Amino acid sequence: MAVVLMFGGQMPVIKVGRMAGQFAKPRSDPFEERDGVKLPSYRGDNVNGDAFDEKSRIPDPQRMNTAYSQSVATLNLLRALATGGYAAMQRVSEWNLDFTENSEQGDRYLELANRIDETLGFMAAAGLTLDHPIMKSTNFWTSHECLLLPYEQALTREDSTTGLYYDCSAHMLWVGERTRQLDGAHVEFVRGIANPLGIKASDKMDPKELVKLIEILNPQNKTGRITVITRMGSENMRVKLPHLIRAVRGAGQIVTWVSDPMHGNTIKAPCGLKTRSFDAIRAELRAFFDVHDQEGSHPGGVHLEMTGQNVTECVGGSRTVTFDDLTSRYHTHCDPRLNASQSLELSFLIAERLRRRRLLSQAQLPTSPAFRF
Repeated sequence: MAVVLMFGGQMPVIKVGRMAGQFAKPRSDPFEERDGVKLPSYRGDNVNGDAFDEKSRIPDPQRMNTAYSQSVATLNLLRALATGGYAAMQRVSEWNLDFTENSEQGDRYLELANRIDETLGFMAAAGLTLDHPIMKSTNFWTSHECLLLPYEQALTREDSTTGLYYDCSAHMLWVGERTRQLDGAHVEFVRGIANPLGIKASDKMDPKELVKLIEILNPQNKTGRITVITRMGSENMRVKLPHLIRAVRGAGQIVTWVSDPMHGNTIKAPCGLKTRSFDAIRAELRAFFDVHDQEGSHPGGVHLEMTGQNVTECVGGSRTVTFDDLTSRYHTHCDPRLNASQSLELSFLIAERLRRRRLLSQAQLPTSPAFRF
C-alpha cells in the first residue's frame, strides 16, 4: 500500500502499524449482558479474556507479561522483514497476495509493480546504484493507544544522553476519546514522554479543547510531535473538521492531520455482527480531502484497520462482500477490518487523489469536482 501511495502520489510515506502492543481495548460500558447474564466487559487480551464466562472476564495482571512477550516477538519479525531483504524495491512484484490475483486490484498492483521494475531497470542502466540501503530495506514504526497505564509506565525509560523519557512500548502513542481529558492521568503521563503523540478527535471534540490539549502536550510547538487523528463519519467531517483546522491554525500550532475513516462508520449487520461499509469509509476519506482542499491545509495521512488475511468483515469493495458473506470468514475479536483487496483498492483511490492534488497544485488551479474519488 505504501508503494502504491509513494508511486502514485509521488511523495514519501511513513509507515506506522497499530500493532506489537495493541492488546487493550477501551469500552464505553463496563459490563456486557447476554441472555440475562451480566459480566465485566472484555477489555482486550492484555486485561481479560473474550470468552463469555466469569473466569475469562476476571482481570489477570499476568496477561501483561504475555502481551509483552508477544509484542517482542512481533517486533523481531517486523525488523527481520524490514531489514533482511524482503522489503527491497526489486521484490515489489513478489509482495502481491495470492487472493488478489484475477481481480481488478491485483491487476492494477501488478501493472504498477511492472512500472516500478522498469524504473529500477532504467536507474541501474543509468549508473544509479540499487545497493543503497533505502532501496533494500524500509522503516516501519509501531503505535497504539496509551490506555493501560501500568503497562506503559513499566516500559518507560530515561535516555541517558538527553534526560528525556520515552515509552518504549511503541514509537508513537495516542490518547483517545475516553483518555484525552485535560486533567486526566493519561494526558499527564503522555505529556511527560518524548515520543510522537496522537490525539483522536471525534465530532464531539470542541475546537478550544483541542487547542488546549495540544498546548499541554506540545508546549514548545515542535514539528512532528502531534498528530490529530479525526474520526467523525463523512457528513460530520464536513461540518466539524473545518472548525478544528481553523482553531489550530489560529493558535499557530503545528500538527499533522490524519483521517481515521473506520471508527465513525461501524454498524450492526442483520446477523448481529459489527461491520463497516467500504462505501462509508471511502466517503469519509473523500470528505477529509475535500475539507483540507477547502481550508488550504494538508491531509497528512490515513489510519486504517486492515489485515493481510482474506477475511469478510467489512462489506463492499470491488470484490463485493455482502451481509450474507460476513459469517464465512469473520475472524476479529475486536473491530471489523478491511481485507487485502479492499485495502489495496482504497490505496489506489487515495494515490489518485494525491496525484491529482499535486498536479493541481503545480498548475495553481482550484480543485475541481471531477478530481474527487
